[in-house]
Amino acid sequence: MKSRNEIRVCAVIAIIFFLLLAVGCEKETPPPAETGTVTDKEGNVYKTVKIGNQTWMTENLRATKYRSGVAVTQIESDTAAWRKDTTGAYCSGAYGNLYNWYAINSTKHKITPYGWHIPTDIEWKVLEEYLGMSAEDADKVSWRGTHEGEKLKMTGPDNWVQHTDVWATNESGFAALAGNCRLFNGKGGDPIGSGYMGFWWTNTEDTTNHQAWYRYLDYKTANVFRFYGPKTYGFSVRCVKD
Repeated sequence: MKSRNEIRVCAVIAIIFFLLLAVGCEKETPPPAETGTVTDKEGNVYKTVKIGNQTWMTENLRATKYRSGVAVTQIESDTAAWRKDTTGAYCSGAYGNLYNWYAINSTKHKITPYGWHIPTDIEWKVLEEYLGMSAEDADKVSWRGTHEGEKLKMTGPDNWVQHTDVWATNESGFAALAGNCRLFNGKGGDPIGSGYMGFWWTNTEDTTNHQAWYRYLDYKTANVFRFYGPKTYGFSVRCVKD
């Protein structure tokens, strides 16, 4: 039978072993995200973050002029004018401006800051795969992946309406906000859209349907929606560094 001193020594050793094991199991603290800013032609300053090998704006584009200084046509309430526009137009959104696809793909003018561009459908896939989506899922349409949407969404109850077990984490630093959209026929989006949904253009055309690819995040869904739609939609825009 062990003496009391031997029992105490064994207990101390066990405690030390447990503490060492706990320390060894701690996760390493990830390095801080590489952040910065970029300024557009009009002096609007946007925060940026490096995600994998890409550097993205963490705010939606607010430009009202092209790099050349030419103003982008502003159409706020004229639904007929919006529906017919093919030269490029924007309207005010909850977070930044909402642009039709022609504004971000003008053959004459660039709307992004120097050294930046509108992301392609492939560049969006690169972002999604970096956040954990499989390449097979990334190539699909409709809702894809698992929790990549949560990782893109800005945290805070004032940004995305909470829904059961879907939680915005902004793990990526992308800071997506629910800014609604303008419908392809020129009408404003659902009035409950702000806080519930967000849409972002790519600069990639679906040549079969003569429409354009976009991304959609929803408050009640943890993954990311990919599809194509009419170029007369009014969506938010994020820029990626060249």
